[in-house]
Amino acid sequence: MIRLLVALLLLLPLPALAQQTSFSPEQKKELENLVRDILVKNPQILVEAMQALERQQEERAAAGAKLAIKENAKEIFDDGVSYVAGNPKGDVTLVEFFDYRCGYCKQVQGPLLALLKEDSKLRVVLKELPVLGPDSMFAARAAIASQEQKGKYLDFHNAMMAHRGQLPESEVFRLAGSVGLDIERLKKDMAAPKVSQVIERNLALAQKIGVDGTPGFVIGEQLIPGAIPLETMRQVVKQQRGG
Repeated sequence: MIRLLVALLLLLPLPALAQQTSFSPEQKKELENLVRDILVKNPQILVEAMQALERQQEERAAAGAKLAIKENAKEIFDDGVSYVAGNPKGDVTLVEFFDYRCGYCKQVQGPLLALLKEDSKLRVVLKELPVLGPDSMFAARAAIASQEQKGKYLDFHNAMMAHRGQLPESEVFRLAGSVGLDIERLKKDMAAPKVSQVIERNLALAQKIGVDGTPGFVIGEQLIPGAIPLETMRQVVKQQRGG
């Protein structure tokens, strides 16, 4: 309690109190009464203090993410496993961490496809991050395994993203069949150890760089959480190009 009160007082022009590090019981009581009186008369001080604390926390998180992205750049942008959409040799890479059962991921799918369509120099890396239960994990395994059947992944990915409602195993296989995937081969490929390895690496990588939910985007050294509108996507890509 006293530490919080002192912290609040340090926001005020009271240098003498700010320099004092220990208080007698009487001084503590007087200090509590003083702070209580100040806050009652100026409640906006507490709001401003909380806002300042939130800004500091956001700045620290952004700085931590930036460092982590630099340290794990190869695995984020060019791991040799994650599917690459758009221009493989594009001048800007946008990485998306997503879950096939995530409503916000489905919400941002339209803007992302629109951006890919209008920007011929954009490279998009898709990373499965199944965090919403067993059905998410199953869908992620199916998507990763579908890369073994050349030219089918993106159609399958888009079909699962476009799907509304639950996504049980039967629906995953129905969608796989609708885009021309060989279901028996898909089932076999899903059991391969490397599928589990990809998911484990994605989950570990997300934790390292601070992706704590889906969708999460990485561009340059910037981590952008949540569903972002098309115009924001355009802006961050433009900024990455130095525009």
